[in-house]
Amino acid sequence: MKFIGIIPARYASTRFPGKPLAMLGGRPVIQHVYEKAVAALGEAYVATDDSRIFDTVHAFGGKAVMTRNDHKSGTDRIEEACEKIKTDADVIINIQGDEPFVHPSQLETVQRLFDHPQTQIGTLGKPFESIEAVMNPNSPKIVTDKNGFALYFSRSVIPFIRGEKQEDWLTHFPYLKHLGIYAYRREILHEITQLPQSPLEVAESLEQLRWLENSYHIRVGLTNIETVGIDTPEDLQKAELFLATHPL
Repeated sequence: MKFIGIIPARYASTRFPGKPLAMLGGRPVIQHVYEKAVAALGEAYVATDDSRIFDTVHAFGGKAVMTRNDHKSGTDRIEEACEKIKTDADVIINIQGDEPFVHPSQLETVQRLFDHPQTQIGTLGKPFESIEAVMNPNSPKIVTDKNGFALYFSRSVIPFIRGEKQEDWLTHFPYLKHLGIYAYRREILHEITQLPQSPLEVAESLEQLRWLENSYHIRVGLTNIETVGIDTPEDLQKAELFLATHPL
């Protein structure tokens, strides 16, 4: 089975314009992500709508493809990139362009999800470490079936633990945080990008609910490694501190 990494990277971020080009440890953030992807998968492309990112990737020896600037999601951008590069990969792995600390073991875990013939889409979950983190609506929760397939994703705390104090819920259920790495069988990626938005997706603002509502099978791999995404300039400062103890 052949895998390829596609890294969607926009310049026009609302909270941090130009963040793929922000310097981290002396190199652009996007370079860290790209090099991690290539090391784990053998081949990767940056999919961007901005010539500055495109030129930067080529300058450090990477591969990039220009895509439209009107995509509503990274998934749509990845589909266009796959069409343009005419990839023959069986599985496409979506690695966020603002995740310079993505770990090789995480990408390996995502690949192994496709050993199961029913896996159409793969993603990752990490056990929560505190009930305060579970309560954060910016950290989507995953509930899976006994075979590791997603039943639901929510910004709310699911499941509700009846008869127990909320501060004790984490001792009664292994709450799982969703990490935004996705992988799709090539034909499934094409299919899901043709789907209209679904009611659950609109309600929770979670794209993966569109796929569940349309009966696609999302298998969830487990990781104990926390990544440090960069959404704001403050996050970049935290990443520099993280880099001091977790060399890239």
